[in-house]
This record gives sequence, C-alpha cells and structure tokens, in this order.
Amino acid sequence: MVTTGTKNQGKIGVLIEEHFDEIEFRAFNDFFPSHGYEIEYISHLWNQEQLTFKGVELTEEVTVTVEVNDIQPTDYQGIILIGAYAMDRLRYEEYPQQGESNQSPAVKFLRKAVKAMDAGKLNIGTICHSLWLFCADPELLKNREVTCAHNIICDVKNAGGIIIFDGDGTTNLHIHGNLITAKHPNVVVEFMEVFLKAINEQKLQLATK
Repeated sequence: MVTTGTKNQGKIGVLIEEHFDEIEFRAFNDFFPSHGYEIEYISHLWNQEQLTFKGVELTEEVTVTVEVNDIQPTDYQGIILIGAYAMDRLRYEEYPQQGESNQSPAVKFLRKAVKAMDAGKLNIGTICHSLWLFCADPELLKNREVTCAHNIICDVKNAGGIIIFDGDGTTNLHIHGNLITAKHPNVVVEFMEVFLKAINEQKLQLATK
C-alpha cells in the first residue's frame, strides 16, 4: 500500500507477482500517490497472510497482504497489470482441467474486471508483457485492439487480440474503450498520464449519472 499526504482520490489496484518490472513499480509508487491515488498491490497469496515478491532485476521488493480472491475489481478506481513476468506467474493453475478455461484466481478476478470494464465502470491498464494474463482466456482478448511488447505478439494474436502497429513496431500506447495498453516500460510516463486522465474522467461521468 502506497500513499502520500495528498487528498485521497481512491485506490488503484495493481496485480503483481514475482519478477515484476521495477521501472514500472517505482513509477507507479511515485506518480499515482502524488495525484492523490493510493496504490494497493494485490496477488494470490496461497493461504498465506502475506507474500514478498522481488522484481526482475532483484533491486525492488514488495510485500503483498491483499488476496485477489477476497476483493472485487470495483473496489478500485482502476486496475493495472504490472509488466515483466508477473502475469505469467499469476495465470498458473494448480489443477488444470482438460476442456475448461483457466481457473487461476487472478484470471477469475480479471474476468470480473473485464465485465466491469465493458460496462463502463472500470479502466484496466496493461504494459509490456502484462497482456499475458489476458491471453490465459482468449474470450477476454478477442477482437480488442491492443499494443504490447514485441516478445508476446504471437501470444496476443493467438488469443484473438488485434495488435496496433506504428511503422516497424507496435505502437507505444493504444486505447480501446476502457482498456489502455502500452508497449514497454520506456513509455510508462505516457501510460500513467493517460490512465490517470481516464480514471478521473470516469469518476466524473459516474458522479453525474
């Protein structure tokens, strides 16, 4: 949980696991609290009260106490999926069943988040490799316009996503409805600014309904 003295505007939930991207982690912890939003890290805790995860470069760590099974996506102003390899770990199923869709706790949470997103009640942000969690259930990604790291282009295509290109590579940032996707940690500042604008606009829209 990361906060500052700025007036509380609500919480942004960030899904995280081992081997998360540290550039994004530091940026989120600085930027969103400075604009009044509490960052709350959420994960599957495997029946533990808390788990500590290290970043991909082993220079940052975070202790998570919020179990993804115990919360609702709409408890938050927005949901972000952090990059690097964390989302691959979160789609792990202990007992996969032939012919059944992925039942990992994080994917089940994402299904609820996407439902709220499509109903206009939530913004979801992904960056770099984090669309991997969407790829665990192609129904979540089918026919959505996105951008992502070049490493996972085939994964996203195979899951039904429509990848948006700019010249010889994927575009830096793309918005499709309430889904905001970014290519790489190098564009995290632009990503955060767009995500902040989106959640502020959504709060205003919901307040005037």
